[in-house]
Amino acid sequence: MKRTVIALSLLLAGIGAANAQSAGENAQRDTDQQQRIEQGLQSGQLNTRETGRLERQEQSIDRQEAHDEKSGGQLTSQEQARINHEQNAVSRNIYNDKHNAATGNPNSASSRRLQSDAQRDANQQQRIANGQNSGQLTSREAGHLESGQARVNRNEANAAANGRVGAGEQGRIEGRDNNQSRRVYDKKHNGKTD
Repeated sequence: MKRTVIALSLLLAGIGAANAQSAGENAQRDTDQQQRIEQGLQSGQLNTRETGRLERQEQSIDRQEAHDEKSGGQLTSQEQARINHEQNAVSRNIYNDKHNAATGNPNSASSRRLQSDAQRDANQQQRIANGQNSGQLTSREAGHLESGQARVNRNEANAAANGRVGAGEQGRIEGRDNNQSRRVYDKKHNGKTD
């Protein structure tokens, strides 16, 4: 009986660790995809409009991650499979957009603004991934932060939808990024751990 209880405890601990690892892996994959988007802008392989569509897709993933992490604190295998499917689709779209005939001007003001925003997104996602991996962020906290990233991505997608990003639009995006940065710091340093 005692061995059964110990075995069951170890099994449950392993499941929790696997779910936490999946959440951290999701955040790392978000980081990697944001970096690929930024690299596409820098090389001219992505134009502003393509980037807007990709950011809209990233927003959808962030919203799904936020909902799944906030609702139960841990991802079920079905939730993880759905997120993997969505991330795979975005990854294919990044590849396809980077290798189609459409190109962008990496030196245009709009592209430079989006490059800056994409880099900041990658940094924020990396901070979330690091917080999850270190245990500084609980699953629910990470979920709240993913909601914030979804709002930032929505603003970027809306700004880039017409193919150009103005200074005022970028100012609003930077304001959201600043708020998100403070939220990441506060949640990582509030003493709550998983």
